[in-house]
Amino acid sequence: MARYKHVDMSPRLLPVDLESQLVPGSFAHAVHHLVDRLDLSAFDAHYRNDANGATAHQPAMLLKAVLLGYSQGMVSSRSLERACRDNVLFIAITGDAKPHFTTIADFVSRARDPIAAVFAQVLTILGHEGLIGREMFAIDGVKLPSNASKHRSGTRSEFMHRAAKLERAAQAMLDRHRSHDAEARDEVASRKTTARIERMSREAAQINTWLTENPEDRPGTRGAIRKSNLTDNESAKMATDKGVIQGYCGVAVVDSKHQVIMEASAHGTGNEQELLLPVLKACATQRTATTLLTADAGYHSEANLAALAELGIDALIADNQMRSRDERLADQGKHTDKPDPLHDKSRKPVARSTFRPEDFKIAQDLSHAICPAGHTLLRNGEGSNGDYTEVRYRATIEACAGCTLRAQCFRNPATRRPRVIAVQTRTVTPIHTPRMRERIDSEEGRARYGQRFATVEPVFGNLRHNKRLYRFTLRGQRKVDGQWKLFALVHNIEKLKNLRKVA
Repeated sequence: MARYKHVDMSPRLLPVDLESQLVPGSFAHAVHHLVDRLDLSAFDAHYRNDANGATAHQPAMLLKAVLLGYSQGMVSSRSLERACRDNVLFIAITGDAKPHFTTIADFVSRARDPIAAVFAQVLTILGHEGLIGREMFAIDGVKLPSNASKHRSGTRSEFMHRAAKLERAAQAMLDRHRSHDAEARDEVASRKTTARIERMSREAAQINTWLTENPEDRPGTRGAIRKSNLTDNESAKMATDKGVIQGYCGVAVVDSKHQVIMEASAHGTGNEQELLLPVLKACATQRTATTLLTADAGYHSEANLAALAELGIDALIADNQMRSRDERLADQGKHTDKPDPLHDKSRKPVARSTFRPEDFKIAQDLSHAICPAGHTLLRNGEGSNGDYTEVRYRATIEACAGCTLRAQCFRNPATRRPRVIAVQTRTVTPIHTPRMRERIDSEEGRARYGQRFATVEPVFGNLRHNKRLYRFTLRGQRKVDGQWKLFALVHNIEKLKNLRKVA
């Protein structure tokens, strides 16, 4: 019978060269050598242990671990801690430092400004390597959920109503609970009732505290009110093609030469029109006088086009009708009728109210309106989109509650909301929009704008699919902005690794 040597799998100490585990050509090798070349002094301002206190983990080590983790889809600080303890690649890049998950979480959440400084240094290196062309920048954004519940959103009046409702329910349960004290009852049910009363009272107290700390509603666009959120008031409720989310819009400015991200910022609004100018200001140092900016219809408005013309910025920004004017897409309508098991893109029929705004009588001074039933609607704000001034009128709840014409005024007569109408008055004749349409419909304009999709969309595909960035894990605009910059940094380092040798 054949004899074999025994395979001993018992634990043992083995001499391992940690740096040799970082294979040249890998992302870990690129991060390790690149971060060591950067100036990380911006991280030092957080520490106060020059003379006293324990030594801290090196920011370079923490940055390497986070970037390597994000490149592999590890966003949770606990998963990064496990990797630094069990994964040989993470052990090598951290020098077996074994940082605690709270240290990693604190580093990511507080280091937004130092991360921005690192991002700028990496862009400088990419520029020296000739990987940035600055001929065309494509701007786009992706809406991602954050660490906040959309069910805890509302206006101050809605929060007041919710707190009062919770207090009344808790008091009613408490009174009923006390009335049965003398009777024999199930102790388990009694404990559950007590816990439920405490939970409702605690939630009502949290809402009242929030109302005290936030005495005003968040202003929205065109004079509207933007809903607040109890868990993250800097996030926003956004409509996406997959439903409504509570989160942030991550905007990226991408260079067309090698898809390098030139600017990355996260914003707590789903209205992309108001993001265009701040984003352009943030990347002003990266642009040249001849850099062409391209953006989709979400960033189009007469006001934005006027601002770009005033700043002398060359841009191609599509409008909502661009595709319908393109004869190459004349048959696109047939595709919307095809059944899609994941997302039906066909236009749904919209039920119209019997009474339209033109059925209401508007006062000459625009102070109020009279509905067909004779009730008065008071002025409730106004707004402008550059082409029109919109004046809104709102009825009282009492007037609509007993109205005999509710069935002719509401899509759902059972609703408790009062009727609201908006009257638009043309104030400005668009000047820049027709010019932009003429440019973008030209043969040259279509060719240059056509590069936008191939420039920016693969970047979001890489971050969302390959890096598994499905949601932001932090709360607060500055923290989320730092996390978005970290993912953009991972993308840029990959470009540097793939196109040039780092070390």
